[in-house]
Amino acid sequence: MTFRRLFVIALQVVVVSTLSFQFTSFNTLSAQNKMLSSKQLMSRQLYPDRPVRGVQFVGNTNKVAYVKDSAIFICGNYGAVNACLTLSSFNKMMVAAGEKELSYIPEFKFVNEKEILFTTGTKIFLYNISKRTFSAVANYERGLENMDMEPNTYRYAYTAGNNLYINNNGKVFSIEDPDHDIVYGQSVHRNEFGINKGTFWSPKGSYLAFYRMDQSMVTDYPLVNTSTRIATTEPFKYPMAGMKSHEVTVGIYNAATEKIIYLNTRKDNSVEERENYLTNLTWSPDEKYLYIAKINRAQNHMWLERYNVETGNLDKVLFEETNPRYVEPCEGLYFIPGHPDQFLWFSMRDGYKHLYLYNTEGTMLRQLTSGPFEVEELVGFDAKGENVFVNANKEDLTGLYAYKVNIKNGTMQLLTPDPGTHHVVVNNAGNTVIDIFSSLTVPSRGVVRGDNGKQKYLLYNSPNPLDGYAMPDIKLDTIKAADGVTNLYYRLITPPNMKEGEKYPTLVYVYGGPHSQLVTNSWLGGANLYFLFLAQQGYVVFTVDNRGTDNRGFEFESCTHRQLGTIELADQMEGVRFLQSLPFVDKDRIGVEGWSFGGFMTITMKLAHPEIFKVGCAGGPVIDWKWYEVMYGERYMDTPDENQEGYRNNSLVAKAGDLQGRLLVIHGAEDNTVVWQNSIEFVQACIKNQKLVDYFIYPHHQHNVLGYDRIHLYEKMFDYYETFLK
Repeated sequence: MTFRRLFVIALQVVVVSTLSFQFTSFNTLSAQNKMLSSKQLMSRQLYPDRPVRGVQFVGNTNKVAYVKDSAIFICGNYGAVNACLTLSSFNKMMVAAGEKELSYIPEFKFVNEKEILFTTGTKIFLYNISKRTFSAVANYERGLENMDMEPNTYRYAYTAGNNLYINNNGKVFSIEDPDHDIVYGQSVHRNEFGINKGTFWSPKGSYLAFYRMDQSMVTDYPLVNTSTRIATTEPFKYPMAGMKSHEVTVGIYNAATEKIIYLNTRKDNSVEERENYLTNLTWSPDEKYLYIAKINRAQNHMWLERYNVETGNLDKVLFEETNPRYVEPCEGLYFIPGHPDQFLWFSMRDGYKHLYLYNTEGTMLRQLTSGPFEVEELVGFDAKGENVFVNANKEDLTGLYAYKVNIKNGTMQLLTPDPGTHHVVVNNAGNTVIDIFSSLTVPSRGVVRGDNGKQKYLLYNSPNPLDGYAMPDIKLDTIKAADGVTNLYYRLITPPNMKEGEKYPTLVYVYGGPHSQLVTNSWLGGANLYFLFLAQQGYVVFTVDNRGTDNRGFEFESCTHRQLGTIELADQMEGVRFLQSLPFVDKDRIGVEGWSFGGFMTITMKLAHPEIFKVGCAGGPVIDWKWYEVMYGERYMDTPDENQEGYRNNSLVAKAGDLQGRLLVIHGAEDNTVVWQNSIEFVQACIKNQKLVDYFIYPHHQHNVLGYDRIHLYEKMFDYYETFLK
């Protein structure tokens, strides 16, 4: 798993005028003075409550279904509500089927207007609303992983260990390999390029495409399990930048013949061909072809290829994309309903992420969307294939809005007029939209809209979960980047009831890496309760999205290519200069904190400007990019041999001698994303340079400190600031 997580000037000028928000309304009542405790920072009760869950359309209708108060309800036109199934009735059917009762209605999906699939711990049940029948369509053991059900035939695939199993209507087909280094049916390329799974059913369920990953040539990296009487090593495959990468092929399982073929994705058997990235697998509507976006290891050349499913041979290269920095397709093909010979393709070739209309011969018919904004997601089509629905940041660069785009002429119609960050679901006909959104002043709201954007009815409106608490002010605005031209968005959180003339300690929270955007017009401006807690304790908390982060166009993100840390540092220091200009910021008490890429940035900033940052706290930090993995590392830095200067200039090992003041480094002892070696070698460099550094380990945790231990993490960092910053 990798960092992700998780994230034109004229337009920017318009946005600036609309984004200077503050939570002034939260400080109007004297009764609102409760304080957060560190134990509450993981509390669900203090995040916006969505009184309904599982919101979805009922089959191909415009009716909306959801769970509320232990029952499934269906909303018809204008919000008329009818109960569909209660938890009590569901449990009666569970008991009759020989299962245990549940305390909640489990995950469900309407497969059509009359049938619902329920997923429990070990079974998937189909419930027919009209006939009131309840039957198991899938039965799997606990411990199996990556369950992938095909909705037409109810065939399903799953993995156990590194092996793949396919249940073909009761008959199990398995691919078992005694070689532990061969992995079937799981995500590959360390979840880059939008890859998050390893099995792909064809549209009618006749075939299953799957990844086969050979890791035998990749170096074993040792993790140490100290919970055993004698600590044991638990090696895993970790391909570091410039070293040998794993090799991937794609298999096709034919459900009718129960045979497997492998696609011939290599022109020859060269190392270069074996190390290509096979991404964004997409089936043709007629199931005759599988499309693959193939990328070379240098990640500067992409071929969109079509393979014959019966023979496994390459049928056609539709088109190619190149870029001297990198090409990073993260979306497959989107075939247009009613037009099986046409599809939409995402590309950043004009500088922003937009949609392009192609035919299946590889001819580009037209660029569908354009402008100084990004289309971040394709949501769906209407049934006739006349319009496509997308999420984009056209209205403001810190928000996300839904649009209906006419495929013939590219006209974009705004469907979500309220400012904020919207996530929508569109029904099959394309005439009704479920809109779930939040903003700086709206905790969470669910609205059902027509295809003209007008509200049909309100699903819910969450109350402010922090009502009664002493609320900091939260402001979103812009500053200039180090280039003096580009606007950067920042979030400034200030303590409640600040006293005039008093100066406050300030914490800069940083991430700053690719595919991230921390400053958003969403609830709390994208902040979390930890930041509010710090503000209540008298800290100013500041975040700025520097160049190199996401959703601002290709140049904005890729300008850091081959020099990760350099431009980001320059922009972050512009944010610090802005902070220093504020009358309530104590220039002598500024700290910096971040995790992962943010940990790298924290130490970078602390070492580069010890005269400014009194304290730093870096979690899971990359210290030298040569210790990070192939796919991410080589995209942004090339290999250590190809970019010796870039790796050398941004390595923190050689800069450890610049350390002054207090720095706390935190790492998970079993981190398989940013391996422990990074921070250990930094500590060693500090020792060599006779520099004192504070260090803390979370045993048995990987890249993130999760569960109840996260409260300990918050308390550890807060104690550090109270001791050395405040």
